[in-house]
This record gives sequence, structure tokens and C-alpha cells, in this order.
Amino acid sequence: MLRWTVHLEGGPRRVNHAAVAVGHRVYSFGGYCSGEDYETLRQIDVHIFNADTHKWSTPRVSGTVPGARDGHSACVLGKIMYIFGGYEQLADCFSNDIHKLDTSTMTWTLVCTKGNPARWRDFHSATMLGNHMYVFGGRADRFGPFHSNNEIYCNRIRVFDTRTEAWLDCPHTPVLPEGRRSHSAFGYNGELYIFGGYNARLNRHFHDLWKFNPGSFTWKKIEPKGKGPCPRRRQCCCIVGDKIVLFGGTSPSPEEGLGDEFDLIDHSDLHILDFSPSLKTLCKLAVIQYNLDQSCLPHDIRWELNAMTTNSNISRPIVSSHG
Repeated sequence: MLRWTVHLEGGPRRVNHAAVAVGHRVYSFGGYCSGEDYETLRQIDVHIFNADTHKWSTPRVSGTVPGARDGHSACVLGKIMYIFGGYEQLADCFSNDIHKLDTSTMTWTLVCTKGNPARWRDFHSATMLGNHMYVFGGRADRFGPFHSNNEIYCNRIRVFDTRTEAWLDCPHTPVLPEGRRSHSAFGYNGELYIFGGYNARLNRHFHDLWKFNPGSFTWKKIEPKGKGPCPRRRQCCCIVGDKIVLFGGTSPSPEEGLGDEFDLIDHSDLHILDFSPSLKTLCKLAVIQYNLDQSCLPHDIRWELNAMTTNSNISRPIVSSHG
């Protein structure tokens, strides 16, 4: 049974930050908070949440610490965290540098990359498959400092090899998902998946699911069975075994038809995508779909069916958000 178990206040107040987990610790990097000073040059902040003690801490770091930013990505390989890109408020520009943090020594290093780097961007995704970091999507600017009418959305995969610290030359793929930002990305069985996102130039939210095979360097659009999420962006996707748990995000307000970038509804729904549904799961779905009589079923099965169809009640009434 999916259950929210802990709610604690007093942690770092952030949006558009990036976080990864190493063991029982969650490392959060950067982000934005209304009212904070973004006129003074400062370093990116690091906060650590200890899942055993349920406490946040701010560690001392050393080395070449990256500048403050938001909309960047973070991924982890062993005990090394990599952050890429993001938007630096003070410089009013996107970044395409890579920094890595050794969590055993809390030392930052600016990676002197080789090869042709990925475009400056924010709100992209970076997913670690093996020793390679796969960067997709995000919002970039044609001419340098950010202006919304100049933003573009790259739909090419870029690959960074952490062993050689080089950006690889990648072939073009014949079929591509449309460029987007604020989407979800995750790795499963050695392949990359992306879901949803938003493209401001098209004024379009997505709810498509694509799979990228790094061996053949090809994309394939996936059409899962069942009722999936509506078009959205800024959602979260987490892997639990063979299941993807997707929750939250924002979509255009239904009162305004297609809506726009600044007229959004926040979601409190949750969807589970099962890569390997058991026969038991398929049978329960049939009972739900066809509204079959459950009175003859064992108590544990009826409890599971009830858990699959009963909404949570922790959310406040739906409200619009702006931004």
C-alpha cells in the first residue's frame, strides 16, 4: 500500500533545484527561492537530508564550487554526483558546464570536458546509464542572455562519458520526440525513458512516453495500455522495483481551454506504470474495469482492490498556479 508517512517543516525552501540519493542521504543542490538575494555572486548551496535521522544539514564543501543556479540537473554514479547546466540568475545566462561532487570528501571539481559540449540550457534531464550521462531537452537561448522570445528546445540526445570526461559525437536519429522542458526522465533496464514536458514555442504540454535505446541510438514512442496521465510538466517520476510512480505536475487550466504558460492547474494525482504486471495485477485490473462482484474474493484481494481505487485525502482543493 502506498502511504505518506512523514511530514516535516523547516527544510531548505527551494524550487527548480536538483537532488540525488546516495545510500541513506539525499543531496539537494541549488534552486530558487523568492525573496533571496540573487544580486550578489555566491556559490551553489548544498543541503543533505539524512533519511535515518530525518534531519537536514548544510555541509562544508571545498574545491571549485559552482555558482548559484536553478533548473540544472543532477545524477549520481557511485559516490560521485554530477550537475550539468542550469540558469544562473546573477549572470542572466544559461550554463553548460559540468561539476562533480565527491560525497566522501565533499569536494567539488569543475570537469574540464573534451569534445563538443551540449548546448547551454535549463529544465533539461540528465540520466545516468552505466558510465554515460544522457542529456535531453531543456530550454536554451539562441543569442546568450535569456529572453523568452529567443528560447529554443533541443530534441537531440547528448552523451557525456564520465570515464574519459568527454562529450561524445552522436549520430542523428531518424525519429525524435519533440523538444521540451520540465519533463521526466528515468532509466530502466539500460534504456532511457522520457515523459511529458512543455514547449513554449508550440504552447504545448505533452503526455507522451518515449524510449531511447543507447545501443542502437534510436527512439521509439511507447503506447502503454490503460489510462495514463493528462498532458503536464514539472511532475516527478520515481522507480520502485519494476514500477514507475508518477505524481504531481502542472497542466493548462481547463477553464481556459488550452491555457498558456501562466494559467496552470496543479495536480495531486498519482499514476503507476508497471513494466512487468503480474497475472494477479492483470486480474485485479479486469475486476475494476468490468465492475465485477468482489464479495467472493479473499479479504486481502478486496483490500488491495480498495487501495487501488480509493483516492487519498491529503491534498487541498485544486488551485491555479502562475509561472
